[in-house]
Amino acid sequence: MSLDLSNYELRWPTSLFVAEGEHVLRAADRSWDKRVTWLLTEALVGSTAAADFAAIPTALNLTDDPWAGTASHWGAAKKTEKDQQRAWLEELLARASELQHAAAPRPYWPHRHGQGSAPASRTERSPRKNFARLISAFVDDGYLTEAFGAYCVDDHDDLPDASEVIEDRLGIADLWPLAWETWDEDTFYGLIEVFHDLVSRPRTRWHHPYSGCGWHHQEFHHGPARILYRWKVNQLLREAGIEYELASEGEELGRLVAVTDDARSALVHRTLNDSGLSILGDVDHAIALFRRRDTSIENKRSAIVALARVLEERRALIKEHLGKDEGALFEIANRYDLRHRNAGQHGDYDDAFLDWIFWWYLATIELTNRLIATRLAAKIVTEESSAVGPDDPF
Repeated sequence: MSLDLSNYELRWPTSLFVAEGEHVLRAADRSWDKRVTWLLTEALVGSTAAADFAAIPTALNLTDDPWAGTASHWGAAKKTEKDQQRAWLEELLARASELQHAAAPRPYWPHRHGQGSAPASRTERSPRKNFARLISAFVDDGYLTEAFGAYCVDDHDDLPDASEVIEDRLGIADLWPLAWETWDEDTFYGLIEVFHDLVSRPRTRWHHPYSGCGWHHQEFHHGPARILYRWKVNQLLREAGIEYELASEGEELGRLVAVTDDARSALVHRTLNDSGLSILGDVDHAIALFRRRDTSIENKRSAIVALARVLEERRALIKEHLGKDEGALFEIANRYDLRHRNAGQHGDYDDAFLDWIFWWYLATIELTNRLIATRLAAKIVTEESSAVGPDDPF
């Protein structure tokens, strides 16, 4: 089969859609098709993809005999349906990189020709109002059911108090239901971080028709929910021109940190993932100190000092590759108002200097990580070569 992807638009990160789709492919329970339908409903705009998936069995010519009705025929037919549905989903996931992401609609005729006022964009609306709408959408999709519970006509007496759940974490009472007009900046940013820790994605749901009760969500998982939450909240913050983002890794995971460019974000990612256990704690803590939203000049100095200690431990390696120039790397930390804090040090420099030295030191640690990895790989090759004698055919 060859799918026409022109009518499908993603409203999730591509990598998350693929990861959750592959999880569904590994599922073998009777609700497999319901899991797929829920994923398509959540991750793609509209109902087209879910409808296409549901139509697969009825679109098949399963037998030349329309009146065949034996149990063996029925079992074979159902197996064929599942195989076709699985093949459809496998192709969709394999081609997920071709899917367009949903975007705001282009201006309509009256707006292009200056007739009437255009509706307020997400950028023009209050970011706090946009955030409240975002949380409302997460509630509708069951992402806060595990934390807050969900009303059911058959069982609604023991629901937790959502305000108390938030207050236990943030220390501020009466924040639920959300009233964005009442928030100050600290409350707004605090709620962003709290909901990151509360959301969990339901991978299944079932419909309770009695008295119009509605959908009930089950099988909750924090990981995919938090990935989606960070993606949506960070997009909201960018559109509002707010220079913070939710960290996606490290000590500050799920906490607001200062935005950096893509190259520096990639540097943080590589350094955190490639540093050995002996230095990972120091490096992770230094990055957290430097990037956190409420960081101070003293925190930035402390972060640089922590990185300098790591470099001191690797000074022999640095000297091996830089020669006599390695001294310049440490002269900055020793002669300026960073480490020793004595009268002979220079202190009359702009705070932007701290940013420069921090990223320089972090990049140097990432360089030494690569040098160590290269040396280790060469050592392994040498040992494997020496283990195979000249007369050994293997």
